[in-house]
Amino acid sequence: MSDSKVQKVYAAKSAAEQEAAYDDWAENYEPDLCAMGYRMPAVIAAAFVRYVPADAGPILDAGCGGGIASEALATMGYGPMTGIDLSEGMLNVARKKNIYADLQQATLGEQLPFPDNHFAAILSCGVITAGHAPAHTFEELTRISQPGAPIIFTYRDHPPMPPEYPAMLNKLEADGVWKLELQTPPFYSMPYGEPEVTTRVLVYRVC
Repeated sequence: MSDSKVQKVYAAKSAAEQEAAYDDWAENYEPDLCAMGYRMPAVIAAAFVRYVPADAGPILDAGCGGGIASEALATMGYGPMTGIDLSEGMLNVARKKNIYADLQQATLGEQLPFPDNHFAAILSCGVITAGHAPAHTFEELTRISQPGAPIIFTYRDHPPMPPEYPAMLNKLEADGVWKLELQTPPFYSMPYGEPEVTTRVLVYRVC
């Protein structure tokens, strides 16, 4: 993997710069992550099938990239699935897989183009973190979720997330917006590329 691609993504100072960096990386993104031992899609899929029945209804893959996290779910009969991503290049990769009913360019942290109470489940794999999606992203995801919908996402364990992220998780729970149903033990999410980084998968159910 070219370190310059990673550097461009994390050095981006605006959504437009980040979009351009991911567009440039799109065709090689999944091969590069797989070479790093990318484990997040497998763990998030395992959590998803535990908490979401296959006939639940519409599903959102928030920050879908090229679709790596939803391929297994589509194989297991989940759908219809909608994918959103900042990068049109990534969405073009996802379109080739024919696993989504709808793909739209959208930015996490902004208002999303869906009505209230729309999705029966949401997943977000490797996306909600500093520099990619701000902590208030969770508020918007709960808005577009049906009551009872699970929101399943990866969450960096080490190095720790900035304080606004756990604060938002706790605020939404204290306000009765959602409740925690699963927190996996930490695991090495990319052991061959970032051996110092550990991640968890969290499942919250919207109230």
